[in-house]
Amino acid sequence: MPGEERMKGLLPRQELVALIGSGGVTALDPILEAQIQPASLDLRLGAKAYRLRASFLPGRGVTIEQRLQTIALHEIDISQGAVLERGCVYLVKLQEELALPADIACSTNPKSSTGRLDVFSRVIADSGGAFDRVPAGYRGALYAEISPRTFSVVVRAGSRLNQARFRRGDAVLDDAALAALHARQPLVEGEAEIDTGLKLSVNLRDAAAAEAVIGYRAQHHTNVIDVDQVGGYDVLDFWEPIALRGRGELILDPGQFYILASRETVHIPSTVAAEMVPFDPVVGDFRVHYAGFFDPGFGDPRMHGRRARAVLEVRSFEVPFTLEHGQTIGRLVFEKLAAEPDALYGEGLGSNYQSQGLRLSKHFRQP
Repeated sequence: MPGEERMKGLLPRQELVALIGSGGVTALDPILEAQIQPASLDLRLGAKAYRLRASFLPGRGVTIEQRLQTIALHEIDISQGAVLERGCVYLVKLQEELALPADIACSTNPKSSTGRLDVFSRVIADSGGAFDRVPAGYRGALYAEISPRTFSVVVRAGSRLNQARFRRGDAVLDDAALAALHARQPLVEGEAEIDTGLKLSVNLRDAAAAEAVIGYRAQHHTNVIDVDQVGGYDVLDFWEPIALRGRGELILDPGQFYILASRETVHIPSTVAAEMVPFDPVVGDFRVHYAGFFDPGFGDPRMHGRRARAVLEVRSFEVPFTLEHGQTIGRLVFEKLAAEPDALYGEGLGSNYQSQGLRLSKHFRQP
């Protein structure tokens, strides 16, 4: 029936509030209003972390607690803050637990600020056979597997590294629906290249301000970063700016971590949300965009989001790889919402990246 069809899709903010109110998401400490975004819910770390021998998935019929008996090295109290060392793998039980209805599934993703620090953070659940995917009807705890790749970080109970989306049914827009949406409400300025999602290309010529910077390369052997400290760090202590060069070309060194930006400016209408595909072997041997959902209202001029670019977290794999200005570097997959949210990204919800160009995470003092 048409009414039932409208109910399919990602749950908007007001339905997330209702899901929490009905016990679908619970926590010992009350869930804060600031955790509830237009189409996602921020998840909080608990007070105990485990250093692991290796990453793992529990598999069917196995709980996380059972696997910890064989894979945990030692326990760490993070209630007041502790350092997670780069190159190591940790597991932290999240404060939020789920008791999902039979028709609602959940997916998770690192928050934008997490990805821009090169902190690999994925959510797993009991009996899980995949990261960042929780089946419909799941009842139980959630855990974050955290592996800082470049910077060692300080975390504590209540730190928010991941976010969750909840959906009824299949919500993905196919290319025909995406093209129709772009015709009504342009998703990028100019012509949209649509092929299994909206293609985005890399910007290596349009430099930010007078500094003529088109990207940043992470330094190694830096100080630690407190994930809850906003604007507390100097950029040059952690990042090497990449200067604009005439030919619009950049060679990615294997294993190095880069922050770049899309050539296109992006607008996410109020009826949909988006997520970037993190790895697409068709466009190159590199991973792009480790984190961050694109919520409805991102880039919306009504929410002061005019000319918002997608910020890209990029790492090449086995071989050096040459990027050229305008080269396709990723694609956005769009999903419809079950209803329009009662607040959009940038509308008094503590949004850090509205109207962004090339921008590092919120932890650094912006130039």
